[in-house]
Amino acid sequence: MSEHLDLIPVEIQSHIRQITKTSGLPDTEESVDMIAQGWLEKKERFEKLLARMNMEEVDLLEKTDPRGCLAMTYSGSLINIGPLREAGRTVQYASIGLRQDVPEIATQPGSELGAEVVEGTPVTFTKGPIKSSSPVFKIAVTSEDMDLEEQEQQITKATQILTKQFVDVNKELETE
Repeated sequence: MSEHLDLIPVEIQSHIRQITKTSGLPDTEESVDMIAQGWLEKKERFEKLLARMNMEEVDLLEKTDPRGCLAMTYSGSLINIGPLREAGRTVQYASIGLRQDVPEIATQPGSELGAEVVEGTPVTFTKGPIKSSSPVFKIAVTSEDMDLEEQEQQITKATQILTKQFVDVNKELETE
């Protein structure tokens, strides 16, 4: 196995290998290692930003929980799930991996979760920018003390920062 892949949780390793197959890169151990290295860097940046923004990591977000959340999937994509409003949630899916089999960015106001958001399972939508995601690795929620606008702003800001950082990680890997 590659040196970086060994550092990734076992349940995600096969997912990294699948991403390699759909990345457009050669299906080699070097490519697997490169994608694993990028995934580890994205995980670290995700965790640091959430800590800096005082977002709380949780194992699940109930379908009816009014808070918004930001989730990172096994594939390194980001799902920005806005706070629950009467018209639903505004959801943005951003695939920031090297994958060519999913949309780069998809947004839909008025989205509805199909089930609770749970670590280790895909996020599903009855109405949303995608039908389902790859399994969720981490979930971070906004504070219950924030109003809906503040939650929306915090999640959007975190998504913008991480999107830029994840793209930078990909560029660094591609130039190596």
